[in-house]
Amino acid sequence: MGKLVVVGTVAFDEIETPFGKTDKILGGAATFIGLAASQFDVDSAIVSIVGDDLPKAYLTLLSDKGIDISGIEIVENGKTFYWKGKYHNDLNSRDTLITELNTLADFNPVVPANYTEADVVMLGNLHPMVQLSVINQMTKRPKLIVLDTMNFWMDNALNDLLEVIKHIDVITINDEEARQLTGEYSLVKAAAKIQTMGPKYVVIKKGEHGALLFHNENIFFAPALPLEEVFDPTGAGDTFAGGFSGYLAATNDVSFKSMKNAVIHGSNLASFCVEKFGTARMEKLEKIEVNKRLHQFKALTQFDIELK
Repeated sequence: MGKLVVVGTVAFDEIETPFGKTDKILGGAATFIGLAASQFDVDSAIVSIVGDDLPKAYLTLLSDKGIDISGIEIVENGKTFYWKGKYHNDLNSRDTLITELNTLADFNPVVPANYTEADVVMLGNLHPMVQLSVINQMTKRPKLIVLDTMNFWMDNALNDLLEVIKHIDVITINDEEARQLTGEYSLVKAAAKIQTMGPKYVVIKKGEHGALLFHNENIFFAPALPLEEVFDPTGAGDTFAGGFSGYLAATNDVSFKSMKNAVIHGSNLASFCVEKFGTARMEKLEKIEVNKRLHQFKALTQFDIELK
């Protein structure tokens, strides 16, 4: 069983989509990553910070999924990170209405001692210097360091982001962010440019249009499964990252071939995440459902063709 360290937010989300809206519910990058990774035979831990306003039931939920929560700092009289957003009708774009950093503003992550030799480190979307501090706490070089980031850090902490990118193996970003980071419109050129910055592998997420994996001259594409209904895209990208990193930690294989499977597993789990608000779908997801949908992915992409 491989060891996986997940660093990111455990948070309150308040969401409105064309299908309805919620009050404050459980969210955060580390939450979605951890829940997705728990679908695999992996020893995982979340490193995060919350206030004592976060219901204990949320932490119990994570713990009951086999996730080590000893790295989640609980600040007495503190308030948990809070995000409120409203999605447009196409669900591809959204407006951020409220962002309250709260305890996250002073987050100094501490990796539990028994996870400082983890096989895989999954750095959720945070300030690049926070991500780098986690890498520096590892007592041996992990087999794989995966980093997720976003355009906010490209706008506000680009030099710091470029520094942490030097130390990672895989970066996961969306197509818009890949173009912004490199100044290249072609995603093939953008991925090649990012690989010169440090990462050996580049995963470019395209939402409902799937994901691309790049390594040297090799390219792999995984479609997104066509769904009848999408209720809430929040957390889909983090769920993808959790499936991707969880699979690689469980298999202990970080080859390009294994990463292709990891992309499929990530896309598969993300397809469940969007079916209900927040973490509701991932909380009750059964392995039999996951395997059934994997077969749908296989049928969607497999074909026979005669080549001469």
